[in-house]
Amino acid sequence: MNQNDEKSKIWYNGKFIDWWDAKIHVMCHVVHYGSSFFEGIRCYKTPKGPAILRLEDHIKRLFDSARIYYSDIPFPRETVVEACKEIIRINKMESAYIRPFAVRGYNTLGVDPMKCPLDLYIAVLDWGRYLGEEALEQGVDVCVSSWNRFSPNTMPSLAKTGGNYINSQLIKIEAMKRGFSEGIALDVNGFISEGSGENVFIVRDGKLFTPPPYGSSILPGLTRDMVIKICDTLGFEVVETPLQRELLYIADEIFLAGTAAEITPVRSIDSLVVGKGLRGPITEKVQKYFFDIIDLKVKDKFGWLTFVK
Repeated sequence: MNQNDEKSKIWYNGKFIDWWDAKIHVMCHVVHYGSSFFEGIRCYKTPKGPAILRLEDHIKRLFDSARIYYSDIPFPRETVVEACKEIIRINKMESAYIRPFAVRGYNTLGVDPMKCPLDLYIAVLDWGRYLGEEALEQGVDVCVSSWNRFSPNTMPSLAKTGGNYINSQLIKIEAMKRGFSEGIALDVNGFISEGSGENVFIVRDGKLFTPPPYGSSILPGLTRDMVIKICDTLGFEVVETPLQRELLYIADEIFLAGTAAEITPVRSIDSLVVGKGLRGPITEKVQKYFFDIIDLKVKDKFGWLTFVK
C-alpha cells in the first residue's frame, strides 16, 4: 500500500467510506477461518480513458465462488459491476488494481458460517507490475515448489476464496526464500498445476501446452482464457493436457498468465535456462496482442474492455 492508496474511498455494502474506516471486528468469521471470496481486476489507462479488463466475467466468478461455499453476494451482479466502475470514477484514477471481496462477518465463532453476514467491499490500488517492471520483457526466475496443490474434492479450486491462498502463500514464500520470483506447484499426481497466482503455459516445437481445468487443481484464470483465444486468433495450437514436471526443463518457452502478472515470461526454471534465457518469440507475439487490445491498437473483438467513462 502507499499513501495515495490510503487516501482513496472504498465501496462498502453500497456506500463509499474512507480507507481507514473500512474495518472489521477481530471476532469476524473471516479472521478465524479464511471465509472470504475475492477477485483481482485490472483497470488500464487507454486512449479512450480508463477501461476495466474482463469486468463482468470477474464479477460472475465472484458470485460463483460464493455460491460454491453456500453463500450469496447480497447485491445484484449489475450493482457490483457498476460499483467497480464508480470506484474508479470517484477516486479519479486512470489505471488501478480493483479488489472486490466479500467476507463472512461478525456473529458466531463456530466453523458453521451460515449465521454470519456476508459483507462486500471494493477497494482500488495503484499497483504496477506484479513481478516487477522489467519482468514482462526480461522474464523471471522460477522454481518448482515442494508444496503441492490440494487434491480434487478437498478444496474447490474453481472458487477464488481466501482460505485457498494459504497454500499459495507457502509456494510464494518458499520460492522467494530460495531466491526465485515465483514457484510452480505440482498437483497431487505430480503433474504441473500452477503458480501461486498464475496459470502456466509451456511452448514446445511451436505448440503451447497448459494444464487442463480438471484434475490439476488449477483456478482456470480469465487471463488463461484470453491467452487461449489470442493463440487461436494468431494461429497457435494450444493443448490442454496433464503435463510432466520434466517438460519444464526442455521447454522452448514458458510464461505465466494472470490478472496481476499479466503475461510474464520465465527465463529459468530451477536454475536451468529456458530457451535462450530471453522472452521467446511466441510469448512475445501473444503478449503483444494482449497489450494491443488494451492500447486499442487492434479491435477488441471479444468485448473484454469495459470503459469507465
